[in-house]
Amino acid sequence: MRTPFNLSFPSAIVWLLTLIQLPVILPAMGQEEHDFMHELYDRQNDSPLQQKFRKIAPVPAGVVYIQRPGEGEKEIREHFKKMKALGFTNLKQIMTLPDWDHEAIQLIAIEEGLIPWWYGEGGWEPITDKLLKKLGIDEDLPMDKVRLHPEMIAYQMEVMKERVKTYGAHYRKTGSREAFRGSSSAYDPIVGERGLDLSEAGKNLFVGWAKENYKTIERLNHAYNQHHHGLAAGGKAFESWDDFEKRWESYNHRELRIIRDMLRFKADYGIQTLEERVREFRALDPDAPYRAGGELGLFRPHAYFGVNFPGIAAAMRNSGSFYPSIHFTWHFDQVRDELGPMVYLQASYINDMFKGGWAGGWETTGGPQQFGGEKFGQNNKGFTVDAPEMEQFTLSMLAAGFKGWGLWSWSVRTAGAEVGEYALLDHHNEVTDRAIAVGKIARAMQKYREEIWSLRKEPQVGVFFDWDNDAIWTALSMKGQDSLRYRPMEARVGLSRALINKDIPFEFVTPEDIRAGLAGRYPIIYMPAILALNQDLLPLLDRYVNEGGQLVLDMLGAWMDTYAALFPRGPGSPFAQLFGTVLREYQYSGINRDWKLRGRELTGSIADLRVEKARVMEAFDNGKPAVTLMKKGQGKAVIIGFEASRACFRRGNREAEEHLTELLVELGARSPLSSDQAIVYRLAGPEVDHYFLMNEQDRDIHALLEINGLNYSRMEDAITGDELDPGQPVMLEAHGARWLRLIR
Repeated sequence: MRTPFNLSFPSAIVWLLTLIQLPVILPAMGQEEHDFMHELYDRQNDSPLQQKFRKIAPVPAGVVYIQRPGEGEKEIREHFKKMKALGFTNLKQIMTLPDWDHEAIQLIAIEEGLIPWWYGEGGWEPITDKLLKKLGIDEDLPMDKVRLHPEMIAYQMEVMKERVKTYGAHYRKTGSREAFRGSSSAYDPIVGERGLDLSEAGKNLFVGWAKENYKTIERLNHAYNQHHHGLAAGGKAFESWDDFEKRWESYNHRELRIIRDMLRFKADYGIQTLEERVREFRALDPDAPYRAGGELGLFRPHAYFGVNFPGIAAAMRNSGSFYPSIHFTWHFDQVRDELGPMVYLQASYINDMFKGGWAGGWETTGGPQQFGGEKFGQNNKGFTVDAPEMEQFTLSMLAAGFKGWGLWSWSVRTAGAEVGEYALLDHHNEVTDRAIAVGKIARAMQKYREEIWSLRKEPQVGVFFDWDNDAIWTALSMKGQDSLRYRPMEARVGLSRALINKDIPFEFVTPEDIRAGLAGRYPIIYMPAILALNQDLLPLLDRYVNEGGQLVLDMLGAWMDTYAALFPRGPGSPFAQLFGTVLREYQYSGINRDWKLRGRELTGSIADLRVEKARVMEAFDNGKPAVTLMKKGQGKAVIIGFEASRACFRRGNREAEEHLTELLVELGARSPLSSDQAIVYRLAGPEVDHYFLMNEQDRDIHALLEINGLNYSRMEDAITGDELDPGQPVMLEAHGARWLRLIR
């Protein structure tokens, strides 16, 4: 059972609460009163293509069809009829026998009412007034009726048939399908493998990248800290671009910014290559969406792989959809194969990097699996994936903001690697309980597609993510401990876990979001393990606090800037003025000295804080400041002088989680709807809010819901349509989930 929240605060904290101006906190607590800037959120990745998606509102529920030996047209049609009857809308992918081609099976799918691509109706021709007039459809007809109009469906299916013919002609002309996949994976080692590896071509291109980014050799020398002791390449700074081209590979191994740049160059080059592939794709088919972002586990150190997920998302703004791969044996090693909340966290990470854009789970698991997986995971790893697990899996993706998914797979591979794995059907092609359960969810997705596209998170906490910070951690790891490159991920996971376990809504926020004016969307912005803090953000963060935001920084925080130089945190610095505290240096707990807080032993970095204008919220057991709070303008800036978020990385650290969420609740974070028995995720809509309840226990439970500050007229199960009493417990099957609609 989930541990109920302990409301017995220490007396020092109660005393502090009496000093803080509660009228400042209360507006942040009022979910209805806070401006979550939904319109500005939607504008972050606005484009004609994204507008088309919003108008059509596709929520594909797709599966991969793998053709078995002996399956001909009759058997294929039987498969497709079963898919459609269960509620599935499209084929995420088609895997044919050697003597069949995709085009034949695609045309059969269209005839059976299935769209033979991952994007479903997202690949429709745009619905314009001109098209409506052409089809004789009333221009004033509501869009949900337009999409279901027989003339529109018939027309768009003909568009799909023409696409099949166009692709077939292209394949016959080129002799290759690879160049026209319509998708790209995140990790694509074009100019070098992971880490510091660069091909010869990559080395030459890196010089041009550096010149383009720094413009002058003086700016490059400053960025590469050539004016600091012991960091000049070969004992002297670069004298010219010609000199840099000749000597850059002899950079001082202690210099970290150039390592960051090598990683960023590979990421930028990958995005440039992606954009070229998209142009080739859209030259042949301007209406079909492209997808990018998959095939790299989301708990891996992305900077180390030369991958920039926010950059990939931005490239999809005008091109299509952003997606991850989520397979249990492949993508959960770094969190010790924990599923449940980690699925939601993965999907949220992708969704939140593409604010306002179409994100979905276009490469996700479909059934039990016991072989394969990452080489670095535990041995003999397997998962039960039955109906409850698939309900929780697919609903977690919807809860995170995904608008559709594609499951691998409908039917199993019949020989070779992955034989008998991952599928919705069993080994004998018989429909399973999980296929039926997911089909019911698919039908509800279609029923409420307009609502799904109107839903947005209303985050109480913005979890700050900066690619540069991850890259500096990675640069440190190259000459130090490999584990360092995982630290920022562990801190984000820890913070997110604590928030999930208290049903507090959160969203990832990036420097680009803050520069775009979205900081005010978040009552609290939490910066977990931001070792390298961008100095350019300080004025924006200062403004955020002055205007009523609550900024929280934990350790390791602001050790360096994003050029890997010591961050200015001393007296009179903008940092000290913002936080009212000088961060003098860092100590460490857990090896030669144990630091304690409330009797709990801490592990990791400890901040040496000297309070100036701030208040001490809490002290270490030795009396030194542990948490400081600076009241500034209408907001507050808090330093947590230990690794509060990373302490929650592994599940089961309840004491650390309670301590962290207790602080955030004091700052105004709240749960719009919570339960002591189940995890609750919320998406807010104009008239209907959607809630997703997850049961992490191995027994059926009855979850009592506590609604905080929101008014609803009724509640119903989105899948069954049954009306429920909000005052009565909601039953959840062991390991299962429920999808609820609460109507205002």
